[in-house]
Amino acid sequence: MNYADRNHLYWRRNLAVCVFGSFTTLVSLSMLLPFLPLYVQQLGVTSQAAVVQWSAVAFGATFFGTAITAPLWGRLADRFGRKPMLVRAAIGMAIVMSMIGLARDVTDLVVLRLIAGLIGGYASASIVMIGSQVPKEKAGWALGVLSTGALSGNLIGPLVGGFLPELVGIRGTFFVGGAMIAVAAITTIVLIREDFDRAVDGARRHKNTPAHGDSSRWPIIAALLLTAMMVLLANMSIEPIITVYIGHLGVALDGQARIAGVVMACSALGSILTAAKLGALADRIGSWNVIIGCLVLTGLVMVPQAFVTHWWQLAVLRGVMGMTIAGLLPAIAKLIRHSVEEHNTGKILGYLQSAQFSGQVIGPLIGGQIGAHFGLQHVFLVTGALLVLCAGINGWARNRYFVGSSKAIN
Repeated sequence: MNYADRNHLYWRRNLAVCVFGSFTTLVSLSMLLPFLPLYVQQLGVTSQAAVVQWSAVAFGATFFGTAITAPLWGRLADRFGRKPMLVRAAIGMAIVMSMIGLARDVTDLVVLRLIAGLIGGYASASIVMIGSQVPKEKAGWALGVLSTGALSGNLIGPLVGGFLPELVGIRGTFFVGGAMIAVAAITTIVLIREDFDRAVDGARRHKNTPAHGDSSRWPIIAALLLTAMMVLLANMSIEPIITVYIGHLGVALDGQARIAGVVMACSALGSILTAAKLGALADRIGSWNVIIGCLVLTGLVMVPQAFVTHWWQLAVLRGVMGMTIAGLLPAIAKLIRHSVEEHNTGKILGYLQSAQFSGQVIGPLIGGQIGAHFGLQHVFLVTGALLVLCAGINGWARNRYFVGSSKAIN
């Protein structure tokens, strides 16, 4: 009996815990977005251009760290089990998040954010666990529900970040975030169930050569990894500097953090409304159709964001963008899960997480550099064009390599 069959009775319970844990950790990670430029200023950075660039670097550092280590954690999950990876991520993130509140300067902030990425990644470990355990016919829906939990954290986080510093201070907000992740760690230790036989599951990956049976599908996997990177690049290219963009739209300084939190939350709210539905739609009509359609629609919605004149217009458009982008990651994860042998699931899903977080690194860097040197409006136009280009690449990959491959993969 393989790993998925042995854990058939646990995957719904584990899904519920992973949704809660992903929600909690993403609240803690995203709540700094509205006040990140203010914290950078508090740590001694003065010029606006430097604030924009350091904010982008500090925000992207976490995702850079996760991009580096996600494949390693995926391999270790295949070898030692998925639950230990969840526990490791939760405990590590709880400690480091609290330490960010003790940063002495902007260098400390960047280094601690990097460490959080290197040892963290709860949401990534959740995708590996659920993607390995869930029955294939339920994969799109389950990964969509899991995505909804993470997106809900991204929704609540900026809202919390817009108000909590007024109550406990900016530094105190990080201690609250660390405590929240500690709750997720305890819940994971107590409630997650996994039947993992190291002698069987850990050894199965050595019975075949690496990626045995997967080589003919690597062009498909490569296109999907590129798409995952582009999804996060598009979503994150503006968020680290959105407070500055809000200021350019005429919002007073004392209200910028609060309005920025609302605007950021709109994207996650839109995604919450459609993530599970689009995941289920991928189960019915095929993941390729959902991926290509969502890429085109998201690229088109990016364009008018460059020409808004009031913050509420940006909020509405970010909400629509959240609705169109929500179907991408669950559909991509489902296709990749079905394209590889079971003994390689953790490793390849680890590569998927690495690709996603690479996008979260490149996105803020692109947003920061283009915003500082060419104007923030150009960020929307560039990322919109890249998404439409990515849709074309996926159409080419499907027509060139998908036709004739296993029809169980859709």
